Amino acid sequence: MGKAALTKVSVIGMGYVGIPVAALLADQKGMDVTGIQRRSQRSGWKIDVLNAGKSPFEGSEPGLNSLLTRVVKKGSFRVTDDFSVIKDMDIVLIDVQTPTDGSDHKPRYLSLKEVTRQAGTYMKKGTLVVIESTVAPGTTQFVVQPILERKSGLKAGRDFYLAYSYERVMPGRLLDYIINLPRIVGGVNKKSRDNAVKLYKKIVKAKILSTDILTAETSKTMENAYRDVNIAFANEMAMACESLGIDVYEVRELINSRAERHMHVPGIGVGGHCLPKDTWLLDYGVRQYGKFSINPEFVRLARKINDFMPTHATEMIKEALASRKISLRDSKIALLGVAYLEDSDDVRNTPAYDLIREVEAHGAEVVAHDPYVHTFPEAELSRDLDHVIEGSDCIVIATKHKPYFKLNLKKVKSLMRTPIIIDGRNVLDRAKAEKAGFVYKGIGKG
Repeated sequence: MGKAALTKVSVIGMGYVGIPVAALLADQKGMDVTGIQRRSQRSGWKIDVLNAGKSPFEGSEPGLNSLLTRVVKKGSFRVTDDFSVIKDMDIVLIDVQTPTDGSDHKPRYLSLKEVTRQAGTYMKKGTLVVIESTVAPGTTQFVVQPILERKSGLKAGRDFYLAYSYERVMPGRLLDYIINLPRIVGGVNKKSRDNAVKLYKKIVKAKILSTDILTAETSKTMENAYRDVNIAFANEMAMACESLGIDVYEVRELINSRAERHMHVPGIGVGGHCLPKDTWLLDYGVRQYGKFSINPEFVRLARKINDFMPTHATEMIKEALASRKISLRDSKIALLGVAYLEDSDDVRNTPAYDLIREVEAHGAEVVAHDPYVHTFPEAELSRDLDHVIEGSDCIVIATKHKPYFKLNLKKVKSLMRTPIIIDGRNVLDRAKAEKAGFVYKGIGKG
């Protein structure tokens, strides 16, 4: 009796979404997975790392390293830059970035279109294609589907199957969130949707909810716009508390003492691949494909508030330095953390970019430290914390990495030229910092 046929899957894009999904599928019986990654200067190195059974991520990702080691060892997972392997695939997942760069905030679909053309060129009849990248509502049907149909000569829903299922991952919890959070799946028709649901049932333990593609796309962008709005409220209230001379974290604790209240945590800015852009994707989708025009002012205002936080932090730095009769122009700023998220190496859309530009525009020198990030062209970066702090006039805590909670304030003060701390993430105890002789200012701490 022969072996059962393998289901062959290709995952295009070896990033924070593609890698864990590919590894989880490769760990399932009867699944054979090939990751596809371009050999670009920025990401091509991941191919060799992944083929060695290692994770390319520096931050903590529970279970991912051992999972990659296991699936590479058993031969069910490998990575290539050769798109022609798609000709043998039963399923193709697309996980590439969809930025909204530029002042117009329109989606830049260069990568999405390129890999879709490649998929359409090589895919066979009966293939299931699933878009996992976050896109503007309408993109799968009005951008992806026509490209696939033109390049393949096949018809979606009849000759091949097309679905959209968005990721809900977060660095530090990649596997956990894929396995244990509800999954949303939309399809161009029932057969496409059913095939995609069947696929995700192999790796998702939580409920899988099915709908049409447009509703699924909209759900993703609205979900993140909702979170962005909540963070913006927390940030605006933090500035209000500074003005009033009170602590926003105490206010938040009192508000959240009522079970159905949940005020979010403020901070020095919002980063990551999703929140800074998904509001704009939603806005674009409504304007491009909606039946009538609306002007979503509320979510745009939230973006404006969150984008303003690095500027607000710069003003705090200037004020703290002025209290010691030092100008920002003559200062050295030690930036602690460039990743947007704690205990992660993810610098996508990190608020550290804007903070550094703001401070350097005033003539200050910026030296940065991050225990997880290897390269950061925006500023001089070192993993030697003492070196970064030495001779500085102001420490700015931009990421709440665990090591920063354990700073030896006595030692830190001895290394600095001027003992000033701007706490953008509520890492340090204000009373302890001031007792140690620091000028201390924190987001939301009046």
